[in-house]
Amino acid sequence: MRRLFWLGLGVAVGAVAVRKISQTAQAYSPQGVAASLQSSAVGALDEVRSFVSDVRASMAEREEQILDAVAAGQDRSARPHG
Repeated sequence: MRRLFWLGLGVAVGAVAVRKISQTAQAYSPQGVAASLQSSAVGALDEVRSFVSDVRASMAEREEQILDAVAAGQDRSARPHG
């Protein structure tokens, strides 16, 4: 009975080890590295797009503030002083 237990344990440990080694080998294969780089590039591209979108929104907001300030300045200068 004891030998059967150790045999089963050895088979289980061997199966887990083979699975982990296979996963590691796949991760470092050219296809695995390419997939990893692609997912990293997609994430970086999404971050850049988000940043550009935020910058454009801030630019539009600031442009509106400047135009309002210019319009208010023209209204004051059009009024007669006195």
